[in-house]
Amino acid sequence: MEQVNKVDWEKMDGLIPVITQDATTNEVLMLAYMNKEALELTIKTNFAHYYSRSKQRIWKKGESSNHLQELVDILIDCDNDTILLKVNQEGVACHTGRKSCFFTKLDTNETISEVEINTTNAYGVIDTLYHTIQEKKNDDPNKSYTAKLLQGKQNSMLKKIVEESGEFTFAIKDNDTEEIIYEAADITYHVLVALASKNISPDRVKQELARRFGISGIEEKNSRIDK
Repeated sequence: MEQVNKVDWEKMDGLIPVITQDATTNEVLMLAYMNKEALELTIKTNFAHYYSRSKQRIWKKGESSNHLQELVDILIDCDNDTILLKVNQEGVACHTGRKSCFFTKLDTNETISEVEINTTNAYGVIDTLYHTIQEKKNDDPNKSYTAKLLQGKQNSMLKKIVEESGEFTFAIKDNDTEEIIYEAADITYHVLVALASKNISPDRVKQELARRFGISGIEEKNSRIDK
């Protein structure tokens, strides 16, 4: 596709910012990134595709939620290093369930738009929890336990994973089903906090688990030892 070569990919190290705008209202919906393949897929399919820096992969907008973005037009800026997408938005653009990702005032932290759709079922509880943890990074640590963990000492945050893992193993040993589930949920939360501290999406863990399908446990361990 000749048109994708108009982008100055070399200057942008292969990844360009993309502003996405509602084609009818001109409301700015979100900002994301594209590599060359994502732009090609967007043009070819007529639906927005992006490159996720946290997931480290190309994703079609709405692949989980069905909140697709049908392409109306693509504009490039004067420096050939930023794309503007005009789209017809199905559902909402933001994973929080709001129409636009821009809903928080910088100076007062005031939320200026309401949640339109409950997206937990669409994205799954793990991804929803991870994004909620990310949103709490800059909250008041006196009011948010998540913010306290993320803003505190790293050793304190990691110690909680060790503690919860110990409690989980004791629950297994005691054969207490309710306690096993409770402690497993605690571990999951604290692992997600640690991942969020490094901006590593749980999607990358899912990708790694998917990679291991068809590989025996012994083969997988040996592949790590050989490195």
